[in-house]
Amino acid sequence: MSLPENTTVLIVGAGPAGLTAALSLVHYGCHDFVIVDAVAEGLNASRAITIHCATIEALASIDAADGLLSRAIKGKGIRITSRTSQIFDAKFDSLKKHSAHPYTLYIPQNVTELVLGQKLQSLGVQVQRPHRVVGMKQNEKDSCITDVSFEDGQVIRARYVIGADGARSIIRTIAGIGFCDPKGPHLANNVFAQMVSADVTFEPEPVGPVTLEGHLNGTVFSGNFFFLVPFGKRFNTELTRDGKPITKSIFRVGCAIPAKNGEPPHAPPKEYIQNLIDTYGPACITSDPSLNPKPVKVDQLVWSTRFRTHSAIADRTFTRLGAAIFLVGDAAHIHSPAGGQGMNLAIRDAIFLAEAVTKHIQASAENPDVDDTILQEFAEARHALALEIIGFTKTLLKLASLTYDSYAWWMPFSWASIRDLVLRILGGFDFVQSKVAWGLSGLGRR
Repeated sequence: MSLPENTTVLIVGAGPAGLTAALSLVHYGCHDFVIVDAVAEGLNASRAITIHCATIEALASIDAADGLLSRAIKGKGIRITSRTSQIFDAKFDSLKKHSAHPYTLYIPQNVTELVLGQKLQSLGVQVQRPHRVVGMKQNEKDSCITDVSFEDGQVIRARYVIGADGARSIIRTIAGIGFCDPKGPHLANNVFAQMVSADVTFEPEPVGPVTLEGHLNGTVFSGNFFFLVPFGKRFNTELTRDGKPITKSIFRVGCAIPAKNGEPPHAPPKEYIQNLIDTYGPACITSDPSLNPKPVKVDQLVWSTRFRTHSAIADRTFTRLGAAIFLVGDAAHIHSPAGGQGMNLAIRDAIFLAEAVTKHIQASAENPDVDDTILQEFAEARHALALEIIGFTKTLLKLASLTYDSYAWWMPFSWASIRDLVLRILGGFDFVQSKVAWGLSGLGRR
C-alpha cells in the first residue's frame, strides 16, 4: 500500500503505545498523521496483561477506555502466598476515594491492541502495514522536516516522528540515542535475570482460591517468585493459535529462572513449564500428589516465551533530526515486569505526548518561530518518571528474590522469612493494603 508523501506526525509502531498515541492525537484535534508498523499483522500472544488504575483514567480521558472495560477482567487485588498458604492480600477497594476505576484490568496484550485498533478504525484511521523504517535524514529544503525512508523505497516527509517501535527501536538507533541501565550493567547472578511466561490449560482444571478470577497471585518459594493469573474462558477465541480450539480455562503463569538452571529455551515446551510449576508453583496447580491431593497437569500450552528482566532507559526521549523525534514505550525505557508497570507507563507516555505535540503544532501555527520548550519540558518530566518507576520495579524484585537461607550460623533466620512475617502481620492493617494498592495503581506517578 502506498504511503502519503507528507504528514505532520508519523507514528512508527502499532503496539499499545503507538495505537494510544494515534487515539490521543485524534482526541486533541490532530488528524494529519500516519501510523505504520513493520509487521503484516499484530501478534496474537498475551505478553503484558495488566492495565492499572491510572492508565484506565488516562485512556478514559481520551474516550478510549470503554472497549477495554467491557472485555477485561476487573482485578480485585494482589495476593502473595507460600506454596500452601496466604501471606498477604492487598485489595484495590481503597482506591475508590481516589479514582472512578478502583481496580486493575487483566487482559492479554493482543486483545488490548485489538480493542484499541478497532477504536482507531471507528475514527477513520487505519494502521499502514507492513512498512519498515530503514532511514531518516533532515530534509534539504526545510530544516524542520525529516525524510523517513522505508524498506520498500517509499519516503514520508514528517514534522514530528514518534518512535513507538519497541526495545530494538530503529528510530532510536538512527537518531543516535543511547540505551542502557541507569545504574550500570545488569548483574548476571540476579535470580531474576531471566523469566519464563506461558498461557496454559490444565487437566483436570485446578481448584483453589488462587484459581479464581480477579487476583494476581504471587508465590514466593526458595528465593524464587512464581505468578499466576486466571483468565477463565474469557479470551479463548483471541488466544487461539494454529487453529487449535481452546475449550478449557486459560491461566497465565510466570516464573523467574535461577541462573544456576541455565538459559531457558526460546519458546519453552510443555514439559519445561510443567517442571517450573511443580518446582515453584502454588500447590493446587501442581502434578505432585505430595503437595496436591488432586494433582493436575498442563494440558495445552497455548503460548510461551522467555525474556530478560534488565532495565534500560534512553539517554533522552526527545531530539531533533530536522523533525522533532520522540521515543515512547519500550523504545524509551524497559524494566522488569514486577508490578506490571511497563505497558502502563508506555500508554500514559503516549497519551500525554500527543497532547504536548498538538499544543506545539497549534503554537507553531500562531508563531512559526516557536521554540521547543513545550516538547522539552514534557520529555524531561517523562524521563524522570521513567527513572522513578525503574527504581520502584527494582525494589520489588529485590524483595521478591530474598532467600530462605539463614543469615548466619549464629542467627537462624532468613531475610525471606522476616519479609513473610512482616507481610503477614502488616497485611492485617487497612492502611498497609491501601499503600500497596496506591503504589501499584500508578496514581502517584501519572
